[in-house]
Amino acid sequence: MRATLLNALRQHPMLVAWLILAVGMVAMLLYAAKDVALLPTQIAALIVATVLLAGACVWILTWE
Repeated sequence: MRATLLNALRQHPMLVAWLILAVGMVAMLLYAAKDVALLPTQIAALIVATVLLAGACVWILTWE
């Protein structure tokens, strides 16, 4: 299992960075929005937008 994770990290570093950043950003989003009365569809839309934003951030950071 550990070798598989290390192999994935070496082969797809951008996807791993996207995953880690997206998890952190979604956690911060959910914490910040806990006292706001949002509908479940609104929360889902914010999560999707946050995950896409995390992907864009990783993509931009890899520009040379």
